[in-house]
Amino acid sequence: MNPAKKYIASNVVLAVLACTTMTVSASAAYPVKPIKIVVPFATGGTTDVMARVMSEPLAKELGQPVIVENRTGAAGKIGTEYLTRAKNDGYTLGIATVSSTAITPVVYKNVSFDPLKDLTAITRLVSVPNVLVVSPNLQVKNMADFLDTVKKDPGKYFYGHAGNGSEAHMMGELFNLVNKTKLNAVPYQGSAPALQDALGGQVSAVFDNLPSSLPFIKSGQLLPLAVAYPERISTLPDTPTFKELGMEVVNDASFFGLIGPANMPKDITLKIQEAVKKVLAQPAVLEKLKGFSAEPVGNTPEAFAQEIKLEVDKQRKTAKAANIQFD
Repeated sequence: MNPAKKYIASNVVLAVLACTTMTVSASAAYPVKPIKIVVPFATGGTTDVMARVMSEPLAKELGQPVIVENRTGAAGKIGTEYLTRAKNDGYTLGIATVSSTAITPVVYKNVSFDPLKDLTAITRLVSVPNVLVVSPNLQVKNMADFLDTVKKDPGKYFYGHAGNGSEAHMMGELFNLVNKTKLNAVPYQGSAPALQDALGGQVSAVFDNLPSSLPFIKSGQLLPLAVAYPERISTLPDTPTFKELGMEVVNDASFFGLIGPANMPKDITLKIQEAVKKVLAQPAVLEKLKGFSAEPVGNTPEAFAQEIKLEVDKQRKTAKAANIQFD
């Protein structure tokens, strides 16, 4: 070989080896600086609460501060798009919800990310039950009564939800499709005002995450007709699941998970997932989660990625069947 070419080839090999060594060293040392978790919704909501429950114990487990940053707007689109543009070195992570990760990309126009290609699934943090609650003004005792009532006068009754393209909105439309009902959707800026209007009788029903509805259920102000969860839950032992009532497709719980930008290094992804799994086993964390009716998960990146895919497929079919799309 020509000496000059041999010299160049040797330098190229050394450069590649140096880069590889630096990458391995960086991954092995991770983390060496603070980690940011982007929440695509406002402070005080369930998504934000889940991030903050995890942040302090996760910081102790990883040995670096974990900072929660809210980037809100457009049903989670703004915060999630920001995450897809971040470096994939494990220092910028995000909270994934059904709404921001599986619904927004299929019902809103001009979404710049593909949840299956532009994000790294790390782990499902928790599962949270969903619920259908009704106003006492409706004077129904169970799901059979409710269906009889709303089917007698199609289009007369209204349900509230947390906003267009929210998980609660899609759950309501899926309920309509399965039962051939014509409940009219009323969007609110979050579940709290929807629940208040249910208390006042302005809407007949609300589809919601259980944690925000639970205080009104316990006080007897709202009646739960069904929960979306694999089995009955201890806080509402007399309330059947949607599956028990023959509506298995409506029976999915909410997920709150941890994600990162696409193509995060595998060893960093696994290191974060293992740390989360340890945090979710801590008694103090379990006690806090119990207060939100949240069940810890901590599954593998592969398992969570598959769950996201299944949810995206489901929401795409629902949006198409119900003709749901927003600008």
